[in-house]
Amino acid sequence: MLSGANAARSPVVQSGTGDATAVELLGSVPQLDDSGANTADRYDWQAAMAAADGLALYHEGLAEDGRLRPDCQDLVMCEWHEDWVLFSGSSVELVSAKHRDPSQGAYTTLAKLADDGGLAHLFNRWAALREIPLCRLVTSGGLSNGPPHDLLTAADHFRSLRLTAEPVVVNSEHADVVAKFRKAVATYCNDTRERWRGNGSAVAVSEQDCDAEIARFLAVLTVADGKIQRDYVAHAAPNMYVKPVLDRIGVGGSATAVWEAVLGVFRARMRSRGPLPTGGLPAVLQGGDGPSSVNLELRRALASRTVSMRDIETAITMALTVPGAYEPIPRMPRTSRLEVKMSVGGCSDNAIERALSLRIDYQEYWRDRENTEATARVERKRVERFLQRLSDHTTDSTHPQGSVLWRRLQNAVDTLDYDKLPAGMDADLALGGVCDLTGRCKVWFGPRFDVEAVIAQIRAAYEAES
Repeated sequence: MLSGANAARSPVVQSGTGDATAVELLGSVPQLDDSGANTADRYDWQAAMAAADGLALYHEGLAEDGRLRPDCQDLVMCEWHEDWVLFSGSSVELVSAKHRDPSQGAYTTLAKLADDGGLAHLFNRWAALREIPLCRLVTSGGLSNGPPHDLLTAADHFRSLRLTAEPVVVNSEHADVVAKFRKAVATYCNDTRERWRGNGSAVAVSEQDCDAEIARFLAVLTVADGKIQRDYVAHAAPNMYVKPVLDRIGVGGSATAVWEAVLGVFRARMRSRGPLPTGGLPAVLQGGDGPSSVNLELRRALASRTVSMRDIETAITMALTVPGAYEPIPRMPRTSRLEVKMSVGGCSDNAIERALSLRIDYQEYWRDRENTEATARVERKRVERFLQRLSDHTTDSTHPQGSVLWRRLQNAVDTLDYDKLPAGMDADLALGGVCDLTGRCKVWFGPRFDVEAVIAQIRAAYEAES
């Protein structure tokens, strides 16, 4: 399934030990749970970070002419054993992604890294997969000084031993942090704790051997901390993750559209909803002797979670061809008289939206009454004369800013004597009446101006952008 052609070229995946193929490695070991794929819509940030990794693999898979190399078989498998797994040649990397809000602060203890940071779970999966994969923690949080920083220092040391083919052994300098991390892993991973204790015919693992295992794990672990917060991904990702790819391809186009297209692929795969080569055809002849050591249902499950470089290439091509299908829907311009007057007057978007809603309620109130009561039109004219007088009294000799006038009008209607209002009309409906008068150019939220000319300018600008 995978070739070794790209192992040395990817900055994301480094060579581990062993040469198991993707299906053999991932399919031979049961994963602990499948909750990730079922709740992936809650973790859009994780999908974004996986998409960034996918784009990094794609970038490295491009030849000098900007085309994907024919031999590039790199893959990203989502929500299987970990949040995602990267395959490049014979190299495999498990990736755990943990978003951490600024209010939560940095990881300050090894216990937090093992539990909240997911390193205990990552260690368990690495050990279950025969210590073959590389491992990486991707997090928006930081690591504080003290034990977390000491752990990174130890990981750097053990990694240097592995890369120079020297034995990965625990020395006195890092023995303390290794022992503390071993205790944290055992505390937050029941499977690892039970395996180390031994049960039944299994022999308990000595603390020295446990520490050696921790050192080998740290030798393949990298921590990418301080990643972009989820609130800013949509704004920053096109420039950070897509533009380098488009530059390498040598094409212009909407980086935002490309990002949304690629992210859409990863969102679907995170929910195990990718397309299958066999579509909805039933699984047959599963009991026979076939060429694969992995059953058909498992292969279908893996395929639905897998993103290939061809998938990313297709998403990029479609986004560049039809960018409007992927770009965010543009915000419609405000072109009603009420909206323009309030906007020019400096009213907030929330105030304008409320004004529009109140105006509709006011119009519906009189529509219902005028359809059933003969005197309703006369009463409406009386109310609107009263509301105009109220607006006049609220306005100084020089017009206040629109937002100030809006608050004054609200206060004025809140203190009205309800005997002066028709039956069933409250303060909000009265304010809706002021909004209706504004739409009919009888009330202004600032000095008078040519509102029709402003509306024409807004429409022309919108059409030019479209």
